Amino acid sequence: MGIILLVRHGQASFGADDYDVLSETGYEQGRVLGKWLAAQGTVPASAVHGGLRRQRETWEALGFGDVEATVDPAWDEFDHLAVLAHYAATTGADIDHGVDRKVFQRVFEESTEHWASGVTAYPDPYATFLDRTRGALERAAAAPGPVVAVTSGGVIAAIAAMLVAPGLEPAALGPIWSRFNTVLANSSVTRVIVGSTGARLLTYNEHAHLTRDLLTYR
Repeated sequence: MGIILLVRHGQASFGADDYDVLSETGYEQGRVLGKWLAAQGTVPASAVHGGLRRQRETWEALGFGDVEATVDPAWDEFDHLAVLAHYAATTGADIDHGVDRKVFQRVFEESTEHWASGVTAYPDPYATFLDRTRGALERAAAAPGPVVAVTSGGVIAAIAAMLVAPGLEPAALGPIWSRFNTVLANSSVTRVIVGSTGARLLTYNEHAHLTRDLLTYR
């Protein structure tokens, strides 16, 4: 039986010119997680991350330098800016949040729920996002384990939703995905076991390695 550890990237640089860069807190979250995993005796035999900078930097912060990670863009997050823009264009919603995290979270949840419902054609449809996420998981499941996959919250939430409610159509899966997607901590670990019957969700959103001052969600 194999195991895949899905690691959400550390805190990115919300409100900065380049969001796709770890903040100092994000780097520390990654370093703390790496030490916590090593103390448990968890050393990856295989590793993969998406093509986003925050995912690569989180992998580097973990400190498993003897393990070479492959890059698979299927682990990338969906383009939330494109989703927000299409949501606004379709519904007339005001998505101007400035740098207010609470306002951003509200418009983010509204727009992604609309995207996941399939009520209108988005440039990158939710169903397509689920398909590429499923493919990423299948490739990781075929690699020698333990596997560490550094990715993003939307991807981890999609995998969790597909595993707890297999066979649902994308629109029906959307509300489950949305619930999972709003609670993931930065640098959290979600464990998937892979056996003869396929992949199953073992744990979700582990973040016991984080002290209160390091716990962030955005």
